[in-house]
Amino acid sequence: MSQAPEASRGPVVTPVRVVIGVCLLAPFVAMLWVGSYAKTDPAFIGIPFFYWYQMAWVLISTALTAIAYRLWQRDQRSRKGGAGK
Repeated sequence: MSQAPEASRGPVVTPVRVVIGVCLLAPFVAMLWVGSYAKTDPAFIGIPFFYWYQMAWVLISTALTAIAYRLWQRDQRSRKGGAGK
């Protein structure tokens, strides 16, 4: 007899994927919420808050994207490893 076809596994929401989503969404929320950083004080090394806040988010976004990428790679490896058994 033939084996029953395996049901295709669709997208699954896991805690790791929620963390990935938060890592990728946080910079957008921080930059689109202009009212939270549209001010000049406190200044840092003579640079108004508005500018150094945005520049800080460039670095934070890079770190969060790298974290999300690493988590995604680990999630994909675990899914492939679990499906092969």
